[in-house]
Amino acid sequence: MSKWKRLQENSVFLFPSVVLTLALGIYPLVWVLRYMFYDYSGLGTALFVGLDNFRRLAKDALFWDSVGNTFVYAAGKLVLTLPLSLVIAVILNGKIRGRSFLRAVYFMPTVISTAVISIVFYIIFNSYNGMVNQLLLQMGVIGEPIDWLGPKHAMLTVIIVAVWGAVGNYMLLFLAGLQNIPTDLYESASIDGANARQKFWYITIPMLGPVMQIIIMLAIIASLKGYESIMVMTEGGPIGKTEVMYLYLYKLLFPVASTGNSVVQQFGYGSAVAFATALIVGTITAVYYYLSRKMNKVF
Repeated sequence: MSKWKRLQENSVFLFPSVVLTLALGIYPLVWVLRYMFYDYSGLGTALFVGLDNFRRLAKDALFWDSVGNTFVYAAGKLVLTLPLSLVIAVILNGKIRGRSFLRAVYFMPTVISTAVISIVFYIIFNSYNGMVNQLLLQMGVIGEPIDWLGPKHAMLTVIIVAVWGAVGNYMLLFLAGLQNIPTDLYESASIDGANARQKFWYITIPMLGPVMQIIIMLAIIASLKGYESIMVMTEGGPIGKTEVMYLYLYKLLFPVASTGNSVVQQFGYGSAVAFATALIVGTITAVYYYLSRKMNKVF
């Protein structure tokens, strides 16, 4: 086969990927980089305003509140999800009855629609007739219903829902790493008299180091970008207590009257917010990447 013929065949296979990358990756990026310097609502002519959108962003208290809420949400999700996923993975990697079934059960939330999960949990955590309050009242743990979606507990509630939906995904990744650890190491440790705790800390954790770095990075990015369940359950409320960066951005680009925002799209300012949001996420990811390089020396 000639080089020209091989090039033609390769081009045919690569063409769909190149088109999709240009249409869904490069073009939207160029569009955002252009319109973040314009006042543009999607209708009429775009008005060039220079850095006015960024000046507005610097004074936008709602945006900076959403940044703080995002850090709280991401930290809560990471602190709960990763250790829980690792513990479940270690248990299900052992020789226990029905482990294949349990793996499927824990992974199931990952393949269920986020909107469906959020609606179900919205009903479960309902303040008046939700299952959680009814159960706690019957057990005598509380004396009156808790407003789970109110200002005091809304963030905790959406974090719980996020953890429930993410545990199975990271459990599967941890399982993949655990199954690549040679069993000879555990057998040698047993001969030397090591107990289960010592095996976990001195064999499992170090050997999972490279996989754990990737999992943590994926978890950080997913946590900072998560907003779907929050949008369904609270719409960022009450009084902005669960407003995160990507939900705030979504409201600018696709406003809904029920949120209290203007029904006019703010593509220009939204593009500036999108750039700032991407910059924040990218910076945090870069910092983690720098720190993870030092982790290589530990593991």
